[in-house]
Amino acid sequence: MQTQSGPCRTHWLRHDQAGFTLIELMIVVVVIAILAAIAIPAYSSYVLHTRRSDAFAALAQDQTIMERCYAQNFAYNNAACPTSFPISPQKFYAVGISNQTASSYTLTATPLGPQTADTACASISVDQANQKSALDSSGNSSTVCWNAN
Repeated sequence: MQTQSGPCRTHWLRHDQAGFTLIELMIVVVVIAILAAIAIPAYSSYVLHTRRSDAFAALAQDQTIMERCYAQNFAYNNAACPTSFPISPQKFYAVGISNQTASSYTLTATPLGPQTADTACASISVDQANQKSALDSSGNSSTVCWNAN
């Protein structure tokens, strides 16, 4: 009969074996999961925030077009002035014009595609006097859109 100090028992109790235990691996998995739970939402928010620059670029370009039209025709609603604008350069916003009269207009950028997840800035606007405004997805005024840039 073999005792606990025999060759089979010492084989399982050797401390010079290399490798990780299951507990150590599970701790690493939990740490990675916690880091991912923090990092992924922060990254997604950052991406939405940086895509807003596409709206600002489109609004600035279209505002320049409207001011050039006014300088040439002395009216924003002249037949030579545009009544619609193309989608923003990176295709994250559609720009529309409203309140277009001889002396005023309002340009509004609304998100398209994946940018619609940006509920803090669901609508970004600027008028002929360079008055900037924004609305969140509930239709309430939002102050974070223009202030961050």
